[in-house]
Amino acid sequence: MANSASGDSVVDRVVRVMAAFPQGVTSLQLSELAERAELPLSSAHRLVRQLADRGFLDLGAGGTVRLGMRLWELVNRNAPTLALRQAAVPFMEDIQQVLNQNVNLAVLDGWEALFVERLSRRGSVANRARIAGRMPVHISSAGLALMATQPRELQAAYLGQFSDPGGKVSVDVVRQLLAEAAQQGYAQLAGVVDPDTWGIAVPVMDGKRRTVAALGVVVPLAEMRLQALVPAL
Repeated sequence: MANSASGDSVVDRVVRVMAAFPQGVTSLQLSELAERAELPLSSAHRLVRQLADRGFLDLGAGGTVRLGMRLWELVNRNAPTLALRQAAVPFMEDIQQVLNQNVNLAVLDGWEALFVERLSRRGSVANRARIAGRMPVHISSAGLALMATQPRELQAAYLGQFSDPGGKVSVDVVRQLLAEAAQQGYAQLAGVVDPDTWGIAVPVMDGKRRTVAALGVVVPLAEMRLQALVPAL
């Protein structure tokens, strides 16, 4: 693979261009995209045109760049989580109907919970989980449920590198939360992302008892009823 004068490959530069779009941002000016991708404007312009010719980006008037429909098509047609989402959604709908609350589905990716599906209820608390959005393990009940059922070696590696940039959570607290989740069979976390919400999640296991996902709900603190939520999940 050809390298640029700076030593990075074409693949490196393409990945940086694609990853330059922040969550929830659908378009960027070409100059901003180049800056975020750490590329010279001329290189960014050339790559964007090549990707636009293949439908992976859209180049609009005035230098506006958007993610293209071709990229959306491939991701949704071939995503590794597609079968998981298709299997989970009917159960998520049942849970939402019974509990009348927001429902999320997440998988573990590195040291983060990656949300692959969510169902939000009108009038409920804010649902900060976004499809294809991420949260650090220690600030989401789904993340804790995922990590608490991983092999000891993986948990040790996670705790060994743990740091909280905000300095609000210590590694000892996270270790205790993981131990409690493993013992109880579910994880719960109150008021971390939003002070008025409570998250609770359970691991989803395959036929070999390996955790493949976490299923969770986000409820108002005032409506936290473990005796109803845990059995439903």
